[in-house]
Amino acid sequence: MDITGRLKVVMEEKVFPSGFNKREFVITTEEQYPNDISFELLKDKCALVNNFQPGDRVTVRFDIRGREWQGKYFNSLVAWKLDNANAGDAQSAAPSQHQAMPMAAAAAPVMETYNGPVDDDLPF
Repeated sequence: MDITGRLKVVMEEKVFPSGFNKREFVITTEEQYPNDISFELLKDKCALVNNFQPGDRVTVRFDIRGREWQGKYFNSLVAWKLDNANAGDAQSAAPSQHQAMPMAAAAAPVMETYNGPVDDDLPF
């Protein structure tokens, strides 16, 4: 899955005695009602957020993970890739030679002119 928003907060990396490490960050979505969404970066992915500053527009690619502990259920959003969303906008603004025709245009019927008598009884 992926989501785009503005980087709001980047937390310090946490290193556990077992050698496991994780880093959390928050983005604010760009919707009518923005949401602050928290993500985790695990192990070697912790450095992915180093290339960004708070306020940068990013696209986060992530997995949803869920688990049960003592009868309670928890979810986490684990990011595995971060992209500069502004760079993606510049690329999508330039049309590509290889882009397919939009589905609506491809499925549009061809209009033919009919000059014969109209004898239907429709009220419109």
